[in-house]
This record gives sequence, structure tokens and C-alpha cells, in this order.
Amino acid sequence: MRILSVFDPEFVPYGKVVDGLDIAGLFDVLNATGKPDGSVTYIPGHPPLEELDIFAKLRDNAYGGMPIQIGYCNGNNSKLNCLEYHRDTEINIPANDIVLLLAWLQDLKDGKLDTGKVEAFLVPAGTPVQLYETTLHYAPCTAPGQTGFRVAVVLPRGTNTERPKIAARSMEDKLLWARNKWLIAHPDSSEAAAGAFVGLTGENITL
Repeated sequence: MRILSVFDPEFVPYGKVVDGLDIAGLFDVLNATGKPDGSVTYIPGHPPLEELDIFAKLRDNAYGGMPIQIGYCNGNNSKLNCLEYHRDTEINIPANDIVLLLAWLQDLKDGKLDTGKVEAFLVPAGTPVQLYETTLHYAPCTAPGQTGFRVAVVLPRGTNTERPKIAARSMEDKLLWARNKWLIAHPDSSEAAAGAFVGLTGENITL
């Protein structure tokens, strides 16, 4: 699969590189978090990250004063497996080179999306990227030459925590997998086996 860069013009519809952040101290904390060898772990909010000075800058500058959380997504991954979206933007700050597999929410029809519409983008270590609300995404993939990744993940407070109890009254309601998290899974994924809505058709992309 062709891997583009977040500095290429093709990335513009999906998000942007975030300038002006002093992120050096963040990596001291992030690199102390666990990184599984053969899987991925995600923590929505990590107090040592949220105690850093950058927390207030992200809350006030990037999110306009809205309550936020800073957690992490660490591990090794080579497959697409799922795509998700939120009612807001997400900021990823990687300590290692990563590859993001992305698609457009506008291409999601009745909960279905062909994985042929997914594009891959390399995010160099230390490059904060903002993913727009209309960008379908999921866990990063390990970049070529890397042995895994650690990524700080910034989202509105409460995102990816316990799913609200709702009665499904629309197609989108069937996709709600956690708080502020709508998810479509590939049939080959563990999320599909756990009951997630199967909406990805085509190849389960592997890098």
C-alpha cells in the first residue's frame, strides 16, 4: 500500500500538522508508559500526562477551553481492523514514527465502507497531528523500521469511556461503541467478534 506523508497535500482533507506546541516534556512521561509487544493498549486519560503544562495549552488553544483528556495508545499493530469517528477533532502526538490509516466519513453509507477508500499516512516522531471530525481513523500502525509506538491522544473529556445506554433508533445508533465513539469493524477483527457493527468490506489492510 502506498504510504503518503502528513506533509503531503493529500492529507489536507483529513487534518493538519499542529504548530507551536512545546512537547519535549511530554515524551519523558509518555516513554515511561507500557508498550505491549504484540498488541495495542489504549488509556483515555493518563494523570501524569494531564499534569504537564501542555495540558492547559491544548485545552485552551486547541480546544477553545473545552474539557479535555490526554491518554495514550501504545503497542504494535499492522492491521486496519476498524474505523471510528468522534463528534470532534482528535490530536495525536507520536513518540515514534507511525502510520495512520484514514478515510472520509462522507464515504460511509448505511454503516458500510469499502477499505479500498482507505489511505495511509506516515506521521514522523514528534509531529502533532489533528484529525478532523470527518476523518475515520483507528489505532496507529507500526511504521517501517520501527519496533512499535507510543502516541499521546488528546480528546474531549469522557471520550472512549463507558458507552451510554441507548435504544438504537437509527443506523448511526448501531455504530455507537463507547462514549463519543462510533465504530465500524472488519469481519476479521476481534472487535467484530466482540459484537461491534461489521461495516468494513474488502481487504483488512495489513502494512
